[in-house]
Amino acid sequence: MTQVKSGDTVRIHYTGTLSDGSTFDSSQGRDPLEFTVGSGQIIPGLESAVPGMEVGDKKKVEVAADEAYGQPNPQAMQAVPRGDIPTDIPLAIGTQLQVQTPSGQVMPVTVTKVTDDEVTLDANHPLAGKDLTFDIELVEIA
Repeated sequence: MTQVKSGDTVRIHYTGTLSDGSTFDSSQGRDPLEFTVGSGQIIPGLESAVPGMEVGDKKKVEVAADEAYGQPNPQAMQAVPRGDIPTDIPLAIGTQLQVQTPSGQVMPVTVTKVTDDEVTLDANHPLAGKDLTFDIELVEIA
């Protein structure tokens, strides 16, 4: 059988879980995830597990935070004066918002702290700093 090599376009089914066993993402009920091996389209720790697999192979992959979404960057957190945020915007901790950078780029942020004077917004990926586990199955090599 053909084994996956760098440059191949593949399709995998996956379920991603955190260290507590909770599922953070899955392709179950959806089309398989398609990507080109070696192109950097997915997190490095998952991508590096696919070469050598054959269609139908299944495996469990442990991905350390540094090979997933990296460590949280303190510079990606910013305190904003509460008065700068429109009053109709919900500010509960954990609320995900979108902000526009000075260059016009839209960026997702999460509300992490709210005081009378400031709202702290975190632009780190929600899975930054977390070790991940993936159960994967190679469905197709295109």
